[in-house]
Amino acid sequence: MSEPVRPVRRPSNFGITAAVCLVFVAGMVGASFAAVPLYRIFCQATGYNGTVRRAEAAPSRVLDKTMTVRFDANVSGGLGWDFAPDVREVKVKIGQVQTVSFHAENLMQTVNTASAVFNVSPDAAGGYFNKLACFCFTQQTLSPHTPTELPVTFFIDPSVVNDVDMSNIDTITLSYTFYPAAPPAQANVAKPAAPGAVPDNTKPL
Repeated sequence: MSEPVRPVRRPSNFGITAAVCLVFVAGMVGASFAAVPLYRIFCQATGYNGTVRRAEAAPSRVLDKTMTVRFDANVSGGLGWDFAPDVREVKVKIGQVQTVSFHAENLMQTVNTASAVFNVSPDAAGGYFNKLACFCFTQQTLSPHTPTELPVTFFIDPSVVNDVDMSNIDTITLSYTFYPAAPPAQANVAKPAAPGAVPDNTKPL
C-alpha cells in the first residue's frame, strides 16, 4: 500500500511582507520629517501662506506710498513669559527700512528658552514683507524677571505696488508666537535692556 501524498509546505511570505511594510513606513516617516524644513525654506523663499521673507539687503528705492504695519504678540505651550510690542502699529513708506522692538520678560523662577514663529496677514503680503534682522531668527534664552528688548528690522518690497491682489490693502499685521524650546548646549542668555538704551539693530541676531 502506498503512503498518502502529503502537501508540500511553501515558505510563508508573511515575514517578507512585514519587512517590506516596515521599510515603507520608515521611509514615509523619514520623508515627513524631511518635508518640514523643506516646506519652511519654500515658504520663506516665496512668502507662501503668509510666511515673512528673510532679506540680505535693503531695497534700492523708497516710494511715497505708505502702509500701516500692526504688531501682535503671543505666548503658548505654557510658557511663562510676558511678551508684547513696544508700539501697536507704525506707518512706513514702501521700501523704507524700519526697526521696532518687542519687550519680553521671563516670569518664571528658572532660566527659560523659547522660539518665536511668525507670519503676516493677509497671506498675500507674505511675499513682500522682508526682514533684515529679527529676534525670531534664533532661540531666545531669558533669565528670570529680566526685561529684555527684542528688535526686528523690516521693509515692504516696492514690487508690492504691481500686485493687483494687494492694490486695496493698506494694512499688514505681523504676528509672533513664542513656544517653549529645548535650550542649546551653550545658550546665550539675552541681556536686559538698559534704561533709556536704544537697541542696536544694525546686525542680525
